[in-house]
Amino acid sequence: MIHVIATLHTAPGARSRVLQALAEVTPEVLAEAGCLAYQPLIDLATDMAAQTVDPDSILMFEQWQSVEHLQAHLQTSHMRRYRERVGDDVTGVTLRVLTLP
Repeated sequence: MIHVIATLHTAPGARSRVLQALAEVTPEVLAEAGCLAYQPLIDLATDMAAQTVDPDSILMFEQWQSVEHLQAHLQTSHMRRYRERVGDDVTGVTLRVLTLP
């Protein structure tokens, strides 16, 4: 099993539109072979000194059975439609693919 943390950087004011697009595609992603978890998360402001809060980002927490399942996910038609839909609302993506030591 692999864990994926993807940070979606959104254009100012665009986060709610991207969250809506994610909400619509999530059932299809969860139905994919090898998908164990797929959850968008946003920062919760607290008074913790070490915390950073970014109103223009979404963190995706994902779990997949394998890297091959993740790679197949990125090529699905519903993910291509999602990327077309969000277009310039997503200004960048950083990806971490993790495994247990």
